[in-house]
Amino acid sequence: MAEDYYTTLGVRRDASQAEIEDAYRELTRKWHPDRNPDKEAGRKFQEIQAAFDVLSDQKKRDLYDRYGSSFESAGAGGPQGGYNWSGTSGPGHGGFEGEGFDFSQFFGERFGAQPQPGGGGGFGDFFSQFRQAGAGGARRPRERASRRGGNIEHELTVPFATSVTGGKVQLSIERASGKTEMITVTIPPGIEDGKKIRLRGQGEPGPRGSTAGDILLVIHVAPHEHFQRRGKHLNLRVPVTLAEAALGAKIDVPTPQGTVSLRIPPGTSSGTKLRVKGHGVQSKDGTAGDLLAEIQIVLPKPLDDECRQMIEKIAAHHPQENPRAKLRW
Repeated sequence: MAEDYYTTLGVRRDASQAEIEDAYRELTRKWHPDRNPDKEAGRKFQEIQAAFDVLSDQKKRDLYDRYGSSFESAGAGGPQGGYNWSGTSGPGHGGFEGEGFDFSQFFGERFGAQPQPGGGGGFGDFFSQFRQAGAGGARRPRERASRRGGNIEHELTVPFATSVTGGKVQLSIERASGKTEMITVTIPPGIEDGKKIRLRGQGEPGPRGSTAGDILLVIHVAPHEHFQRRGKHLNLRVPVTLAEAALGAKIDVPTPQGTVSLRIPPGTSSGTKLRVKGHGVQSKDGTAGDLLAEIQIVLPKPLDDECRQMIEKIAAHHPQENPRAKLRW
């Protein structure tokens, strides 16, 4: 018994094209041989493709609804088998529809028509025209499928620096055919974690030369050892010596736009944030965020007795209130 295409896709016979496409996408994700280890996945995937190839094409679907599994021979000039003289036909009857022919032209006056000049009419003309109709149908090329190839969904992790400044990364894609292909992906500057990139026309090839699908990439950004991103701004913890913090200094700090000179004011405490304008993440409109450099004082290790005595003298010379007096839960 021929398989019912509607049953294969799990849709009603009056399903809309949108419902058919949704069912097709869901089933191909489930039964794609690259994703499903089931031994029957390959056969099931081919059945789904065959069903969608017919039901997604309105002309093929109309023929299938009328003639069932023999629709292709019906579309090429009429199905084989007996004729339905009553003018009715349906899936599996093997007949043709009488309303497409004027029977009076074949059988003359008996069917209420006048004889044709030159001796036309009768069974000879009938079979001659029937053969011509069949031959003409056989010469018609099959309509090229208009549906596109399948999309490929993939996740891609890029370095933190590439996500900020942009660049190119290599992506390994395994095709449905089993072949592995390397693709170069251009990462736009300032892309955020979780954003998507569509590579048009680089998905699975379309059937019979139709348009290929797309590659849909979900971008993940790898963490950086020193930098953190907050919207368009970048946070950076900058270690300084005790002398640089106490006496002030100019130090070099890396940024996405290159190394800049940062001035440390005398008496700077740990946790102080110094702003470097325009050295954060650049936006599409040309504006850029800022770099926030958080100062971290690094004490020398180990502290010998002489150093301890010097620190004690400083503390005695600059008595302070408890710096934690205002801390609250």
